[in-house]
Amino acid sequence: MKAWWGLLRSLFIYWRPGRQGALRELYRPFVGPDDLVFDVGAHLGDRTAAFSALGARVVALEPNPRLLPWLRRLVGRRPGVVIVPRAAGPSTGSASLAVSPGNPTVSTLDRGWTEQIRRTNPGFRRVRWNREVEVPVTTLDELIREHGEPRFCKVDVEGFEDRVLAGLTRPLQALSFEFVAGSLEVAVACVERLTELGEYEFNAVSGEGRRFLFSRWCSADGAVAWLREGAGAAPSGDLYARRVRGES
Repeated sequence: MKAWWGLLRSLFIYWRPGRQGALRELYRPFVGPDDLVFDVGAHLGDRTAAFSALGARVVALEPNPRLLPWLRRLVGRRPGVVIVPRAAGPSTGSASLAVSPGNPTVSTLDRGWTEQIRRTNPGFRRVRWNREVEVPVTTLDELIREHGEPRFCKVDVEGFEDRVLAGLTRPLQALSFEFVAGSLEVAVACVERLTELGEYEFNAVSGEGRRFLFSRWCSADGAVAWLREGAGAAPSGDLYARRVRGES
């Protein structure tokens, strides 16, 4: 019963009326017709739906077997959407996915993160990851080999974002990755990894908002400083990165 309640709550949060229009406006500067997008941690497919509505081809990764049937039902029949039942990480293989039946969209490959975030973020103190399932793992490099280089890549994998980017060895045009209060060092590591690959500028969206927080995009140093100062007290959100114009 708890698992069904968690799933219904997630469906309401991510598929509530009006959300899709706002998502399309958020992603319109990054995604256009026939662009390729990777949705890493597709969950229930709300972002995949927005990318698809903008005309993009979408490779949607989701390893949680509890969510996969819903993901296929909600977005799997859309033109250009390919659902991949895998996680992403620093290398190919398999790994143990920690699953919270009551909060199915916060599954993670990092068991250490689950212990840390319950201590450091009040919003997670009642979350219990009391199920584990072995899942196949791929890398961003392997996905690029199979599907091509994406115009945009969204990564939302509950504390494993830096490990996903460790599996990428080339700069992409634009990406987003989640940050969460209590584990902001993961987002710092993501910024640092991207700067190893190319020159980027950054902006942020707080929580489930649809507006960028900074009036001007900032440098990697500025993004790291903002994160280390507490990310504006936001409980969570997404950091967006785009390659600086003029790079080859």
